[in-house]
Amino acid sequence: MKEVTEMTKSGEKKQLLHLVFGGELESLDDVQFSDLSGLDIVGIFPDYASALTAWKSKAQSTVDNAHMRYFIVHMHRLLDPEDKSGK
Repeated sequence: MKEVTEMTKSGEKKQLLHLVFGGELESLDDVQFSDLSGLDIVGIFPDYASALTAWKSKAQSTVDNAHMRYFIVHMHRLLDPEDKSGK
């Protein structure tokens, strides 16, 4: 799938912020973290591609723990729910 690059009025690449975080789940049936103070905030990334790279790295490093999960949150959608562009 081809990624669409949106530009700002000044001609710069539009930031589509993504948060990558994870933690250990109480069970495999639900997204309920066992310890909120132990959440791993990997970072905030300017686009989906860089967030996906960070997510893959963290997810692969914890593959031995079935209860550990990492997520990508599309922050740009929370900041501007009317904007339907980008991932």
